[in-house]
Amino acid sequence: MNLDEQIKMAESLRQPPEGSMPSQMELKPVQPPEVNKMEYDIPTGAGETKVWVFKPVKTSKHPLPVFVNLHGGGFILGSAEMDNHWCPVIADRAECIVVNVEYQLAPENPFPAALHECYDVLTWLYEHPNELQIDSNTLAIGGHSAGGNLATAVCLLNIQNGNKLPIVYQVLDYPPLDLATDPERKPAFAGGIPADVAKRFNTFYLQEEDARNPLVSPIFADREALAHMPPALVITAEKDSLAEEAKQYADKLKEAGVEVTYKQFKGVPHAFTHAGDLEIAEEAWHLMGDQLKKAFENRSVNRGI
Repeated sequence: MNLDEQIKMAESLRQPPEGSMPSQMELKPVQPPEVNKMEYDIPTGAGETKVWVFKPVKTSKHPLPVFVNLHGGGFILGSAEMDNHWCPVIADRAECIVVNVEYQLAPENPFPAALHECYDVLTWLYEHPNELQIDSNTLAIGGHSAGGNLATAVCLLNIQNGNKLPIVYQVLDYPPLDLATDPERKPAFAGGIPADVAKRFNTFYLQEEDARNPLVSPIFADREALAHMPPALVITAEKDSLAEEAKQYADKLKEAGVEVTYKQFKGVPHAFTHAGDLEIAEEAWHLMGDQLKKAFENRSVNRGI
């Protein structure tokens, strides 16, 4: 399949099925916290990258730490708006500013386009703290599914660039971290990601890139690089073909001396934080917010604030 054919297929996949009402299928918090929300354009190598910014209302802290959120969608689907219902939960519980990024999609923009764009967003936030009144010394990043891959890849890229950005925490929510292994060889579950779909996503994102590149498949990062990674929350779903590789990655981080909180949610499939059981989804989102708050507080203690 050539690039034009890939783009045509991706465009068709991005269209909701006829007669569907996706807005009714999306999970939403039971009691959405009050936040200030705005759209913002951040200059990046991709041009102007649109983000949604969420600022908590119930806090007296100033400036605030920032959490950069990256949506899922297999690198070729989805939008930051998928997470806009839940970003206020993170902002409120973690007492931070959440920047939700509308990054470029493949195959139109294959690896490393989205990775560099997300890194550029984080760099801009660090270099322009007054724009959004953030604490530039307290940055965190995380994502869901493909967004989790991008989040930890940003941390690895930061290490390659000399650890210029003070990333104090990473949140990896059921991420794909091994794009080199044939999806047919991964565990299969009813209602999970079909192997042929996973192959298509990987091909569209990778194009000619080596799948064992750690910035593509972080599971292949060496111990020396992992030793410099920020502490992490790794969330997996029991009935997800990606759970095994995420657990392996969490173990590799621990072996390299990185503090890791690992949580597997039982009986749920991939993408459970966005569709399915609302009570379980809220538990996961609350865990993300609470772990981020701890990380931010630890940062403040270590800096003597």
